[in-house]
Amino acid sequence: MKEIFTKYIKKKLIIKKKLITFYKRIVFYENFFLFLKIIKFKINNLYIYKLSIKEIRFYLLNFFKKEEQIILRLNFNKIKNIKNKKNHFLAKKIMIESIQRLATSLPIENSISLFNLDSLEIKQKIIGKNGINIRALETLTGVEIIIDDNPDYILISSFNPIRREIARLSISKLILDCIIYPSRIEEIVFLSEKEILKEIFYIGKKTIIDMGIRMIHPELIKIVGKMKYRSSYGQNLLQHSCEVANLSSILSSEIGLNIKFAKRAGLLHDIGKVSDLESEFSHAVLGMNWAKKYGEHPYIWNSIGSHHDEIEMKSLLSPIIQISDTISSSRPGVRRNHYDSYLKRLNDLEILALNCNGVKKAFALQSGKELRVIVESETIDETKIYKLSRDLIIKIKNKVNFPGEIKITVIREIKSLEF
Repeated sequence: MKEIFTKYIKKKLIIKKKLITFYKRIVFYENFFLFLKIIKFKINNLYIYKLSIKEIRFYLLNFFKKEEQIILRLNFNKIKNIKNKKNHFLAKKIMIESIQRLATSLPIENSISLFNLDSLEIKQKIIGKNGINIRALETLTGVEIIIDDNPDYILISSFNPIRREIARLSISKLILDCIIYPSRIEEIVFLSEKEILKEIFYIGKKTIIDMGIRMIHPELIKIVGKMKYRSSYGQNLLQHSCEVANLSSILSSEIGLNIKFAKRAGLLHDIGKVSDLESEFSHAVLGMNWAKKYGEHPYIWNSIGSHHDEIEMKSLLSPIIQISDTISSSRPGVRRNHYDSYLKRLNDLEILALNCNGVKKAFALQSGKELRVIVESETIDETKIYKLSRDLIIKIKNKVNFPGEIKITVIREIKSLEF
């Protein structure tokens, strides 16, 4: 029975194929007869106008040329459509394979660090008499230290991860020393800042070695290290950049582009986001200027500058970086869209204060509800403090769109050292 059934299916398929070819021939002959009718009609018209044989021949040759061109154009469009379908399928296949080869976690950055304490006694030492130690820590590090009734931990709050890390490191060193007073806190914070700068360079160097990148400027190594302490929409910037670098190299290998260039450009594509200073340029253009300044290849700095379509793309590497950046940042759950705008608002507050004459440091605290400003005692005297705070209020009202009230604290410190 099975053999009879298979024979029947085979015969059915053969008949189907024959019918298809037969219908194709019918269509061809119908078109051919229609074409002959058109020619006959054209020739009859030419005889009516009493043209010579040479003129008829010339006219018919032109007619056939036009018909050939139409047929060729139709065939070309068919081939083009088939190729486009194949290219779309191939592009999707490459994308899916590349994403499958890229396995990453989805951590989201927070603006609070938790520091565990061994006892209530240590907590009291950190606070100090009348809160003198905790105020010194907050002033020097630019963070807000939140202390509640729980003796097991304290919270270090700041939108800037580098400041949080300096504060965390300083507190851990002070606890180990068991000597906590304002001048000692100042020494420890200074040492912690130095240590963090070394750590930043080490992270940058390790990342570059792990990625297999060679011959890179020391300043770019520092910038790469700083990316660990930066976030974009809650996504860690260094992790995102490494992800883009790996994805770019995979895509480049699939289409035969320079893998080393792709990895390098992918890692450096967001270096402009590391800048602490206010700039007239976007992060893409700022990153491009840095890459150009520190001797990167034109293809690399062009792909950095064009990954948000702000400048013209000059090589195939540029769209590869753009695609990889989009894939890395658009995966579900990887980003919080409101987070970056919140950080920008806090950063804008600090920049406004730092642009004022005589301001040494400025820290936005309590989610932007407080702006703490430290001034130079030589430049700003006691009479100018009130004027500075009023000027800041006017500037904030005019330039920063911030809900609610902002408390401005201006600190002027005088030190007297005698030996």
